[in-house]
Parts: sequence; structure tokens; C-alpha cells
Amino acid sequence: MSTQNSPKQAAKQTKDARREAARAQAEKLRKQQDAREKRSRNILLGVLGAIVVLVIGVGFVIYQQSQRTLLDAFEGTTPANSDNRGGIVAGAEGAAGTTTEGAPVLQVYIDFMCPYCGDFEAANKGDLEELRAAGDLNVTYHLMSNLDRASNGTQFSTRSANAAATVASESPEHFVAFVEGVFDNQPSEGSEGLSDAQMAEIAVGVGVPQEVADSFSAGTYNEWVGVATRQAQREGVRGTPTVKLDGETVSGNEVAYNQPGALATWLAEEGVGEGVSE
Repeated sequence: MSTQNSPKQAAKQTKDARREAARAQAEKLRKQQDAREKRSRNILLGVLGAIVVLVIGVGFVIYQQSQRTLLDAFEGTTPANSDNRGGIVAGAEGAAGTTTEGAPVLQVYIDFMCPYCGDFEAANKGDLEELRAAGDLNVTYHLMSNLDRASNGTQFSTRSANAAATVASESPEHFVAFVEGVFDNQPSEGSEGLSDAQMAEIAVGVGVPQEVADSFSAGTYNEWVGVATRQAQREGVRGTPTVKLDGETVSGNEVAYNQPGALATWLAEEGVGEGVSE
């Protein structure tokens, strides 16, 4: 019997071979296309990844720049225990630079010549002292010089803020007591204010060493006070007192914080002081 393929069988084999070759070519083309698409995806993902990294990097730089303040660039003498926004924080002991971890922060912007600041101090001194001592609140004081014009040329606002900054830096444990002492002896707006010697007497009376009190007249931090005041104004603080809780302004129209007990009541409603022991 002949093993030769018939013409019909030969034609079928040729057709099958062509079909198989076509399938193989199609598979080759498909793999090549898949490879091209994979390369394109990888390139696209790489470009997108680079863009994301760039955006994050630019955003971080912008954020860092937004956090920089006038005091970051200040090259003059800066008091110890102050931050880059001009704040001096006091925790449970009333000492400058101390904080109670986890406690909210009440920021108070004050001017020692401002009569409304005196009212605020008189209305809230005891409540803030109690909340601080209980570890329920940190208080950051911002010493401003808005009312230098209201002291007959003596620049009492700057001088008194300098005195407080000096105490914060050199005798921090007496900082809050000194602030309270100046307000207890607050001069009238439009007067010449207290002299450096009078403020030194107040300081010594609350425990500040004489040599520290005697340095008030040097005006070591006068320039810093001016820059800190401009920083506060840049952040939208126009008048004193201004009060913020963890950076959010407490509106005097909503909280009559110059009235005794009003601020403490509002703080309690915000959850400040709930942990005070009976």
C-alpha cells in the first residue's frame, strides 16, 4: 500500500500548517502588543508616580513656608521659653515654658496698657489658675505692643511686654505671677504707665531676683516684642484681648469672656475641666 499522501490530504495539511502558522503569528503579535502595553503602563505609572512625588514635595515645601513666621527670620535677641509666634506658654505650675501634656491650649493676646485686658484678667485669673493647676489647660500669653501710642511717648506697652519676656526667660517660675502683678497695678490708658523701676518692684514682690528685675531698663526684648506683635497682626489679631482655644478664635460676641465665669462656663461646655477631681 502506498504511503504517499493524496493531493487532498496534502492540501489539508498545507491548510492546517497555514492556519497553525497564522495562529502562531497572531500569538506572537499579541505577546508583542501585551509587552508594548505593559511598557507603556510602566512608563505611565512611573510618570504619574514622579508627578505625585513632585506634588507632595511641592506641597510639603509650601506647608513649611506657610508655617514660617516673622520670628523665624528674626535675628535679634529672643526670650527663652517663647515660640516662633511670640507665645509664652505656662502649664500647671504657672512657669513659662512648661506644659501639661495632652491639655488644650488657651492663647491669650494681651497688652498691659489695654483696659479690656485688665478686665479679662480680673474676670478670669482665678478660673485659669484653677484649670492650669488641675492640669486641664495650658495658657499661652502673647505680649503685644498695640498701645504704645497711648502712653505719652513712654512706650509702656513695649516696656511692660519686655519686662514680662525678661521674667519668662530669666525667672520662668515667676512668669504668670508677674503678669498678674502688672495687671493688679495696671495704669490708666493714656497715662505714662508704670516706670521700669515700678515694674521691677512688682517683679521682686512676686519672687523675681533683683538682678533680673534691674535688667528691665535694658530693653533686651523690645525689638522681639515688636516683631511678635506684627506676627500676631499677620495672623489676624487686631485687638486685645483676643482669645483662641487650640488655635480657633473665641469670639467675644459669643462668649462674654470679660464677665466673671463666662469663659470658664464656655470652656466646660467644650470639655475643658471635666477631669477635675472633686
